[in-house]
Order: sequence, then C-alpha cells, then structure tokens
Amino acid sequence: MKKQYKRFRVSTVAAMVALAFSASAWAVDPFTVRDIRVEGLQRAEPGTIFASLPFRIGEQYNDEKGAAAIRALFALGLFKDVRLEVNGDVLVVIVEERPTIAEIDFSGMREFDKEALRKAMREVGLTEGRPFDQALADRAEQELKRQYINKSLYGAEVVTTLTPVERNRVNLNFTITEGEPARIKDIRIVGANAFSESTLRDLFDLDTGGFLSWYTKSDRYARTKLNADQEALRSYYLARGYLEFRVDSTQVAISPNKQDITITINITEGERYVVSGVRLEGNYLNKEDEFKSLVVIRPGEPYNADKVAETTKAFTDYFGNFGYAFASVEARPEIDRANNRVSFVLVADPSRRAYVRQINIAGNARTRDEVVRREMRQFESSWYDGDKIKLSRDRIDRLSFFKDVDITTSEVPGAPDQVDLNVAVTEKPSGSLQLGAGFSQAEKLALSFSVKQENAFGTGNYLGIELNTSKYNRTVVFSSVNPYFTNDGISRSIDLYHRATRPYEDQGGNYQLVTSGAGLRFGVPFTEVDTVFFGGAVERVQIKPGTNIPAAYLAYAAKAGFTSVSLPLSIGWGRDDRDSAITPTKGRLQRASGELGVIGDAKYVRATYQLQQFVPISKQFTLAFNAEGGWGKGLSNQPFPVFKNFYSGGLGSVRGFDQGTIGPRDVTGSVIGGTKKVTLNAELIAPFPGAGNDKSLRVFAFVDAGNVYGEAEKFELSTLRASTGVGLSWISPVGPLRFAIAQPIRKFPGDRIQKMQFQIGTSF
Repeated sequence: MKKQYKRFRVSTVAAMVALAFSASAWAVDPFTVRDIRVEGLQRAEPGTIFASLPFRIGEQYNDEKGAAAIRALFALGLFKDVRLEVNGDVLVVIVEERPTIAEIDFSGMREFDKEALRKAMREVGLTEGRPFDQALADRAEQELKRQYINKSLYGAEVVTTLTPVERNRVNLNFTITEGEPARIKDIRIVGANAFSESTLRDLFDLDTGGFLSWYTKSDRYARTKLNADQEALRSYYLARGYLEFRVDSTQVAISPNKQDITITINITEGERYVVSGVRLEGNYLNKEDEFKSLVVIRPGEPYNADKVAETTKAFTDYFGNFGYAFASVEARPEIDRANNRVSFVLVADPSRRAYVRQINIAGNARTRDEVVRREMRQFESSWYDGDKIKLSRDRIDRLSFFKDVDITTSEVPGAPDQVDLNVAVTEKPSGSLQLGAGFSQAEKLALSFSVKQENAFGTGNYLGIELNTSKYNRTVVFSSVNPYFTNDGISRSIDLYHRATRPYEDQGGNYQLVTSGAGLRFGVPFTEVDTVFFGGAVERVQIKPGTNIPAAYLAYAAKAGFTSVSLPLSIGWGRDDRDSAITPTKGRLQRASGELGVIGDAKYVRATYQLQQFVPISKQFTLAFNAEGGWGKGLSNQPFPVFKNFYSGGLGSVRGFDQGTIGPRDVTGSVIGGTKKVTLNAELIAPFPGAGNDKSLRVFAFVDAGNVYGEAEKFELSTLRASTGVGLSWISPVGPLRFAIAQPIRKFPGDRIQKMQFQIGTSF
C-alpha cells in the first residue's frame, strides 16, 4: 500500500491568510506523532523549535495544530520560510533561517556621530547579531529621517543597501544624503496690538538667524523650542495684565524645496485687567496673618500671573513647614469684565499632616549614595518639613556634581499619613581643566594650568593640581579636601606647594624667592550657610641673593635671615548664597581670613576680606560687584615678611595692567608688593548679540580699580589704578572661559600694561 505523503508551505503573510481558506487542500487525517525531525537549522537551537510546537511525540496531530505550529514558528522572528512535511507518522519541520546582521554602517552623514545613530537603530530593534527583518529596516529608515527632521534637515534622503556575506549574514548600509538644513525665513505674530512684533520676537529662542546662528542654531526649527517660545509669549502677556490671553493656533509652513520655514502664531490678547482685591478662604491653621504676609498680589496693580503663582507656591511651602505635604491652594479669579478688574480668592485646604517614611535617591550612577544623603536636612521617620526639603535640595545642588536636582514626594499606599521623598539627580562631569594666559612685554606669554576633580571616585572629595609655567613665576600646588572628614560635616584640607619667583628679564636681576610648604586646615559649619575655617602650616621661604635684588629683601634678610621657617596659624569664615557658582545672577559671596605667624622666624599678622554681589536687572542683564581688601603688619618689632606682601594687577584684580605689577617698587624698578591692598570690580553682563537667551555665551563690560600700598603709605583714592574694557564669557567644555580687552583709564609712570588676557574657571 502506498504511504500517504502530504506537503504544505507558508512563506508570507498572504500565504498564512490563505491557510485559513484552503485548509481542506492540505487536509491530513489526524494521526499520532511517532517522531519529529527538524531540518535547515544553522544557528537556532532545535529546542527552540520543539518548545514552540503545540504538540509532542506521542500526541495526536491535526490540521489545526499544524496551522498553530506555523504561526508560532513565524512569531519567533528567526525564519523567513517554514514547511511541515508529514511522512507516515513522522512530522518533518523544515525551516529557512533569516540572515543575521553582520554589520551596520552609515555613509554620507555629517550632522550625526555614527555611535548616536547606532544607538537609535538599537532602539528600533535593529542591531548587529540579530536576524534581519525588512520591516525593522523600514522602521530604521523612518527613524533616521525623523532624527534629521529634528535637525531641520527636511530634505534628507536615506537609501538602504543589503549586501549578503558568508554564513547566511548580511551587511546593512544606510547611505544618507543630508542636504541643506531648512532655516526659519519669517516668524509672524498675528493679533499683537499691545506690543510690537519685534518686542515679542525678542522673547523667542527661535529667530530668523544672525551672524552667530552657526553656533546657536537658533534659525533651525524644533517643535520643542517653538512650544517653549509660545510659553514665553504667554508668560509675557499674563505678567502684564492680560488675563484672558491665548494662543489660538500655530502654523508651520515649509517651502516646496524644503529649505525655508515660515512660522505664524495667531493670538488673542484680550483686555488688560487690574487687581481689585485679594481675600483668603479655607483652613489656614489659625495663622491667617502669617499667610497674608506672604501675599505679593497687590490691589491696584495690573494682573500678574507670576505673582499669583508666587503667592500660591509660598502658601503651599508654608503649609509644608508644618508637615502638611498635601496642602492645596487655589487662586480663584472673580472677573469684572465691565470694568476690566479682577479679584482673587485664595482657597486653602491643608489636607493631612504627614511624615517621611524613606528617602530614595536615583540617577547617581557615579556618585555614592552617602554623598547625596549626607546633604539631606529632612530625615526619615520625621515630620515632613518643606523648608528642610528645600534646603536639602539647595545643598545637593551646591555640590556642583549634578546638572539637575529634583525632589518629589509620593504617597505611601495604605498609609495616608506617610510620604516617600524621591531625590532624582542628573550627574555631570566633575573634573575640570583650567587654563589662564596673559600677554605682556616682559613675560610675553604666561600660562597657568590646573587639573581638578571635584568628586574624586564618587566620594565627594576634591583633588587638584595647579601649575604655573610663567618664565618668571613658577608654581606647583597639590590640594585635597575631604568635606566630611567627620560625620558632623567638619572638612579637612591638605595643601602642598612650591613657588619660585624671579625678576622680570628687563630688570637685569637673577635673584629668586623660593617658598615651599604644607598646610592643614579644618572647616566647621556653624550654620547652614556659615563655615569657620582654622588650621596651620609649615612653611620655608628662601631668599636667594643675586644681582639687582630689591633693597627691601636685603633689609628683611638682615633682620630675619635669608631663610625663614615658620608655622603660621590661620582662621577664616565663608558664606555663599549665590544661585550658581559658574553663572551667578543673584546672591552674595563673602570670605574673610586671618593668618598669624607667632611660631618660627617670621612674626606677623595678615588679614583679607572679599565680597561679591550679583544683582539681576532683568532676565538677561546682571550687575556684578567684587571688592577685596588685604592688610598685614609685622609683630614683635619685626618687619612684615616681604614674601607675604600683597600684589595686584592682571587676571583676577585690575585688568589692563601686567600681572602683579601694581604697587610699590624698589629703586631698581622691581615690584615688591605691599602690606595693604584694595581691589574693586564692577561688571554689566548681557547675552551675546545674536545668541538669544543662551547663558553659556555672554558679553560683559567692566570697570576695575585697585592698588597696593607699602607699610608707610596711606590709602588714597587719587592713587588707585583704574581700567575699563569689554569681554566675552563662554561656558566651554573645559570650564568657564573669559576673554577681556582692557584699557587703563588711570595709570602712572612705570606701570606695565597688559591689554589682552583670558582665563578659565573664575568669576572675576
């Protein structure tokens, strides 16, 4: 009797659909499977096939199970063809595997890095080593085009080339023709009557381009930027009384050649409203007077959405100080359209009091948990306190290890009186490379260099090496700071330094001043913003005689010797409440320090004080002031050590003058410094023209003044050196860079001028 032999095959989706309508054509009488064989495997494991089949050896096979087996094997995504053959009571599964992707490459691109595009391919499921799927390749093409559209490259074309290679593999190459980016040709704001279109367009980050567009890319359209600009527009109107302002529609039109974009924003301004009154309703914990003092909405003034938001936030924050983490405050407007007036009812519901169950920290891949947790002033198992949470956030932010710090609360299921705090941080590089340079007739080019790691190995400790390569002033400094030397927050600083100073070449001398030492200092936090420092050092200073050595050096050496070994003691105080250490716009920094030499060869007292104040004039303009003073005096009938003298001029003091050359001079013309110092700086900081509101690139105009005085000289305004100039500030990848061109406006005979200078890493 001839054996029954049936074969059926499904290789496409269409064929699978046909399976449902032509099952009778493949009909096989049900039978008990005696054996299952698999053919055609190259990389897949047989177990993968057997695990997907809806039947086993010894079980009955029928057409329904055969169709289910085919669907299951195709669903694996490993095969482009599947066949089932029935030979008697033996079932043969024949598969043809999909080729795997051997390599993915890109050509013709300039706008993106290859690794960035490979990452985008992985996100759509297309990566080396995986089976090739044409549907995924099509998705990858669309993803590439989407990436280019985000860069305003609307004309970008992508061609996919598939090249077979040995062992059933394929190379996948995406050939990209980027074309030119589409640029914003025009921005129209239709419906603006109260303010000019030019005034409103100045609020936008998007614009029609300028000479800096190559850097800011402000003429490249992006939906996220347009949304942000519309919010800026809305905020502008709402802060000026236009309570019912709205954006009706936005049209973005692209030219047929995909090179020009026109943006049209249609708005309705509405009427301008004046606040007629404010009243409180709800539960204010019997502290109505205290809450009223937080209201910044003023009757008689135009409606200002910013002040309304500021008031409601102040209310919720104040509720948080008493443990009410879920307090809600609603500002309900009562509009009188007939008279264009509006009053507000502030309705408060403190809800329930809560305490913090636990604090969760996320995002700190490199920084250790304890570095973040030790800055928290809100503790677990304590009542929720809004002030302490805000203080905790500010302290974490001031570490300068993170780009963003966000603290949110989440309710604990089943515990209505408990919340969890979620601290989310975004890390940033904490190492920095700093470089400073200046040009002068004496030193030509003087360089200073430093490498610093603010968060060494994720411990929160600081390590730094500074090097000055000046021909006449060479410095090597090693510093280490452990901000939590004790659990109470006492810091410890260790400094090792070596400095060698020579006279300028045109002074014709070869004497040298060499200082070597090591210092140990501790910082004790007395309040959240005040820290007191104290410590000591061991210091050896050698005056190496040579030609044209200043008489002041010889006079000091005659009394104290050419080599001095001393143990100076130091004490200091610092307070910093600036909003940023790199680009501050408001706040104050104060530092005061004193140094006392009573042990060793040098007997003296030395004190310094610095004050920096930042005043925001507007969103874009900031006034910055800096004042420094220094004073020193010898003790026990000894002169003040010449190697402790103050110097001024150049970077960090009075720009426009050569580094460290302002002040008393010897009869040979050598700068010898003085026992008193004063420095005054003022800057007006503004966005770079054409850079929009980009804070990473700004310009500033400055006025500097200062001088250094000898022990017998008195401070006189008429002797102050002064300069003025302009500069550029850029937050570069290696740190804040400042370039300045200065012109002395008050100088004296013999002053050394230095008109151009740049530095990285300091504020003034």
